[in-house]
Amino acid sequence: MKTIGLIGGISWQSTVVYYQVINRRTNELLGGSHSARVLLNSVDFDEVARMQHEGRWDDFQELLIDAAKSLERGGADFFLICANTPHIVADGVEKAVGIPLVHIGDAVGETIKAAGMTKVGLLGTRFTMENDFLKVRLRENFGIESIVPEKEDRDIVHSVIYNELVSGDIRDGSRNEYLRIIDKLTDAGGEGIILGCTEIPLLVSSADTDAVLFDTATIHAERAVDLALAQVNAAVI
Repeated sequence: MKTIGLIGGISWQSTVVYYQVINRRTNELLGGSHSARVLLNSVDFDEVARMQHEGRWDDFQELLIDAAKSLERGGADFFLICANTPHIVADGVEKAVGIPLVHIGDAVGETIKAAGMTKVGLLGTRFTMENDFLKVRLRENFGIESIVPEKEDRDIVHSVIYNELVSGDIRDGSRNEYLRIIDKLTDAGGEGIILGCTEIPLLVSSADTDAVLFDTATIHAERAVDLALAQVNAAVI
């Protein structure tokens, strides 16, 4: 079993989900009392949020590089950044260390492609919806087109994430707004919806809508387990 490195705290609400999914899936696959080998470096989200909103992406990258290096020194075989938005600087972070990054866009892209979809709606922070780092990766590597809400709705999605979800504040009114926005993206041709912020599944799930939802946190975490157990599973076979 390989050791999974996690850069978490972005925010801790979704990092908890990563840890739960990784260990549950490991136990499901190996049985008994097995759990995953995990190293976690959890950063201070208040510091992260200020860097992001002030456009201090170089400082943010250095913060993540320090976290990744600590995981490498600790013996992680590969690492994940447990959020979508930080992947703006993912290439720089991966280049600074000697262990591979499991990119959230690749895990999600493979899942969407396997579902036979080529056009999906994308929800996330303003940085994720308005920058191209995820949309371009999905298009160039997987042939998937991503559509995003109009500006007023992007502002709502972004505000709910930073002012509510990262603190575990779950509101029915915000859920209704998200469902309205999901319906609009579906009407615009989205065959499915990427929950492109790892906190969004705390608010919206498949129980709330008929739309096909791609939960990036769960997809990413399960991909990590598949990689960590690849040699184990091969030995069993």
